[in-house]
Amino acid sequence: MLGFKGKRSPLLGIDISSTAVKLLELGRDGVRYRVESYAVAPLSQNAVVEKSIADVEAVGDSVRRAVEKSRTRLKNVAVAVAGSAVITKVVQLEAGLSPEEQESRVQLEADQYIPYPLEEINLDFEVLGPNEKNPRQVDVLLAASRSENVETRVAALEIAGLTAKVMDVEGFAMENAFSLIAEQIPDAGADKTIAVLDVGATMTTLSVLHDRKIIYTREQVFGGKQLTEEIMRRYGLSYEEAGQAKKQGGLPDNYMTEVLEPFKDAMAQQVGRSLQFFFSSSQYDNVDHIVLAGGSASIAGVDELIEERVGTGTTIANPFANMTLASRINPQSLGNDAPALMIACGLALRSFD
Repeated sequence: MLGFKGKRSPLLGIDISSTAVKLLELGRDGVRYRVESYAVAPLSQNAVVEKSIADVEAVGDSVRRAVEKSRTRLKNVAVAVAGSAVITKVVQLEAGLSPEEQESRVQLEADQYIPYPLEEINLDFEVLGPNEKNPRQVDVLLAASRSENVETRVAALEIAGLTAKVMDVEGFAMENAFSLIAEQIPDAGADKTIAVLDVGATMTTLSVLHDRKIIYTREQVFGGKQLTEEIMRRYGLSYEEAGQAKKQGGLPDNYMTEVLEPFKDAMAQQVGRSLQFFFSSSQYDNVDHIVLAGGSASIAGVDELIEERVGTGTTIANPFANMTLASRINPQSLGNDAPALMIACGLALRSFD
């Protein structure tokens, strides 16, 4: 069920991150997409640890709250596992095989590349197209994940009365959502190398796209939780209070200079470091543009700071810039959450595949 296949309509996109469940339902308004419903519901501390679900009940409760808050009526869901929990491999098969023949050949190929018994994994594949070097072959993308990564997500959704219909990979969802922000960057990303940095609560994921296709992904431990914990330590607040104060304000005057500015500096350093890892492990020595996503991308002025430090044009991801909104959607609230909804957006787009 880790996968790509089947009719995709209509689906809720649900992104289960380390600190929140993000739900999004998209529709069509003529040629444009429309946001039908959305909600963000916080997760209890340690319900998800480094993108693995540790407390299925707690996650299920948060999903239920997100569904109630959004007032969506959809029951079928596209959800994703982290790229670090998935093994992907492009293999070659003979062209012209039937779907059944492809499936049995993929099982044989998977046995060579995946270091777990096949009965312990969820496996899927997608035919990418003819092989450039040999037209008698097709390139096929295999994706496999330990079954527990899939099963915990399925179980959490079931607690909320939902059904997982598509199990995607976060990197593929990010690539899917990139089409929505491409117009906001030079040449719409065509023939360009674009770095998308998704700064979540505990992990920062760098996805590099060349000509709008992902060519590199790397996760590093760094995120907005470090800012929350510093607010807790500095001002004697609980984790929940610190998280609220970070979003809503009301902290003492020294917060900006003594807490927020050092965090922004650390974030700029992290972006530079992530890019250096990419340069050192690829043929590339620069990127044409940087896109910031994730909750920490909403911090005022962080895009200008990164642009100045790294020397590369930087924008904040807003996948909803060209969408219409249903009447029940609060535009300001959606705008604040937009950078953190990229993966949910990529998942919701599976309705239109």
